[in-house]
Amino acid sequence: MTLNGITSLRDVPARTYRVFFICLIGVSFANLDHSLFTYVLTDLSNDFHWTVIERGAYIAITFVLAGILITQIGVLTDRLGRKSLLLIATLLTPLFVAALTWAPNTLTLLIARCLGFTMAGAQSPVTGTLVLEESPPRFRGLFSGILQIGFPLGFFIASLMVPFIYETWGWRYIFLLSLLFLPYAIVIWRFLDEPLAWLKARQQHAETVPSTRELFRPTYRRKTLLLFTGQLMHVVAFGATTLLTAYFREARGWGATEAIQMVGYTFLIGAFGYVAAAVCGEFWISRRNTIAIWCGLGGLAFGAMIWWADGWWPTFVVFSLMTFFFYGAYAVIFTFIAENYPPELRATAASFAGSFAVNLGLGLGPLALSAVIGWAGWQWAFTWCAVLPVILAGIVFMQLEPVPPEI
Repeated sequence: MTLNGITSLRDVPARTYRVFFICLIGVSFANLDHSLFTYVLTDLSNDFHWTVIERGAYIAITFVLAGILITQIGVLTDRLGRKSLLLIATLLTPLFVAALTWAPNTLTLLIARCLGFTMAGAQSPVTGTLVLEESPPRFRGLFSGILQIGFPLGFFIASLMVPFIYETWGWRYIFLLSLLFLPYAIVIWRFLDEPLAWLKARQQHAETVPSTRELFRPTYRRKTLLLFTGQLMHVVAFGATTLLTAYFREARGWGATEAIQMVGYTFLIGAFGYVAAAVCGEFWISRRNTIAIWCGLGGLAFGAMIWWADGWWPTFVVFSLMTFFFYGAYAVIFTFIAENYPPELRATAASFAGSFAVNLGLGLGPLALSAVIGWAGWQWAFTWCAVLPVILAGIVFMQLEPVPPEI
């Protein structure tokens, strides 16, 4: 039975499930590596004597540079293959992240962070494209959407281990956690194959050299600009949340362990929001409409957490609602971006309209938030730099046409 003829989960081939779980574990490891930096931003600022503005600027620099590099990796993925680039990224991510342990000054720390997040961030569009192409059309959004729970799972798993290492040996040694997952490259090398859809597309379009210029041809220009803008606004808001651990410590006066556990545990709840969004977008309402609903509800929950939630448990409840909807929207956003383009441009589009916009937003969000904190305080800073942008992101996505599901 071909993938195009499958209409029941019982008939999905074992290959699809194998690719899905390999990619899910891999992207979870990558996001665990990414989370380590965000959990110790207060300690980094203290040890390297950064001001609030400098901290925001340094975060912005690393994300923007990583975004540019990830876009080029996406182009290479469409040229050279998904498996090859994923294997390289999996091998290099732990090495660059572990290097943060010994960074003696700001410059070396920024270089290691930029390279580490480039390799970790590149795994998202590559694994997403792999799962998208290896899934039956009827369940493509379900598999690629649920794959995105690797982000909250990575943060949650890290939150279980980081407090012990932090309290026992200090903040620098948490980065050595990344080395535990270096052997996972063997799994990718041994059990993952290039997707047949990509092999067929490259054979049929052998004369085409994928590049970001292709995304701005008249056929794709409008959707590329809208997808990029919607993704950027969503992740500007998301980037601002990079400083939530610092917010709980610096504005609410919580301890490091308390703040890390708050973020990590609510991210676990957020994983269910990814699954719910993927199911809604696949079976009940269009992915476009799911994005708009999840962004709107996530923004409202975020506002409630910042302005009204007080104490650990009330904050945990409202924060969990925020991660469920706000973060869960990305499960649908990635699929919606990818399905707007043909296979020969899919990784390029996912890297540009997806990952480049993501990294640009991850850089601009903390920078804008840091600038506003100084004159308006944390609450208004989060309102202007997170709550409003995520609601506006849903409005931007509504300007696009829904993509009919493939049967």
